[in-house]
Amino acid sequence: MGMKCIRCGTDNNLRDRTINQGRCKNCNHPFVFEPADVRDARFKFTDPFFAKAIADISANNTLYFTPQQLFYLLDRRLSRNRLSPNDMQWGFFIIAIFIILASINKSKEIFYVGLPFGLIIPIYLDFRDSNSPTININVRRQKARSLQIWGGLILLGGILLSLGLNSYILFAGSVIVGMGSIYLGYRQLGRQSQIPQAMTITQNQFQDWINRWQRINDPITKMLPAPRQESLPTPVSAEISAYSFDRAVICDSAAIAQLLIANNFHFENNCAVLSSTGYPQNIFNTVMEMLFRNPDLKVYAIHDASPNGVSLVHQLRSSPNWFQNRNVMIYDLGLLPRQCISSRNMFMQASANSAQQAQQMPQEVRQSLSSNELAWLDAGNFVELESFSPQRILQVLTQGITRSQNVTDSDSLVVIDSDVGYVYAVDTFG
Repeated sequence: MGMKCIRCGTDNNLRDRTINQGRCKNCNHPFVFEPADVRDARFKFTDPFFAKAIADISANNTLYFTPQQLFYLLDRRLSRNRLSPNDMQWGFFIIAIFIILASINKSKEIFYVGLPFGLIIPIYLDFRDSNSPTININVRRQKARSLQIWGGLILLGGILLSLGLNSYILFAGSVIVGMGSIYLGYRQLGRQSQIPQAMTITQNQFQDWINRWQRINDPITKMLPAPRQESLPTPVSAEISAYSFDRAVICDSAAIAQLLIANNFHFENNCAVLSSTGYPQNIFNTVMEMLFRNPDLKVYAIHDASPNGVSLVHQLRSSPNWFQNRNVMIYDLGLLPRQCISSRNMFMQASANSAQQAQQMPQEVRQSLSSNELAWLDAGNFVELESFSPQRILQVLTQGITRSQNVTDSDSLVVIDSDVGYVYAVDTFG
């Protein structure tokens, strides 16, 4: 396997890398990853692959991102490779076996039976892959379509051949296997959004890759560290604190709040950015005092599609530490379970802990959700905001704020509660 040096662009094959002790034959720059190494052989990726992942998640080094966002991107791309052998090869191989058996035994019946039923193995492989949580959802969807293609080919080819050979056995077998494969394909396509995604890589593997990369190459400057817990307040001048904000974005995690602040979202949109956990701690109380001064404040909630996430708006409305008994307009920009249920490519996971948290949600929150959303959460399903790129999250928030300027003209914002102020929600994530 060839690998280009990320320093000079020279292509080095395995022999070049071995002779030069894992260094580029042209500029002597060390390679971080070696697909032939036992540590990397399971995934078989290269330095340019890792460098491109960093460039893509940071929008060519223009946006800050969290480690978890890079983790999701790598996992999604690596999971595309976890597939069974080529199904078409299996199909031709099995048909060839039945042709040989039919020739040896001089039996047409073996050939007639083997032609449609011999393709059950590649059909099974496609079905298994379309049902595997360790395979990327887009690849699973391709495998489901492959089931339909197999079924159509078997149905059409088998019927035409059976008419030409005047074989009822071949006709019946082709119809049974072909229709069965088509049915499985439609069934699997319809349930892809219900299959939780399992992580292909572990956090320990990911951290090892990051450490190895930064030991040899430049630091990943756009990757944010863990949010710092600063308990000591930062002094804010009386002149600045006398002002207020027209808007506030409240996140359910410190990581997302830190991401927005690092990318200057608060400056570009003239809004405060806080997390429900109290980030940033050093100015949190001061900012809240500034928000309380504005009677026309608009609040935008953004959160995971999880029990804690969907409870954020309820927390903002009912907690005395937030906006209890205040006539504040709140916009829920997602993620919401219904957005995930209708989506075709979100990274949905499931855990017993999430299912337990769903049962413990406040009754008001459970009553605000549809039966499908409740069933989705009660099954332990969740989608994290960090599974999306920084660019996508910034885009969703920007569009949400823009649409909220005139709610009556936006068909993507719907009133979900008007008992205490107004609460709006979007039907699509971005």
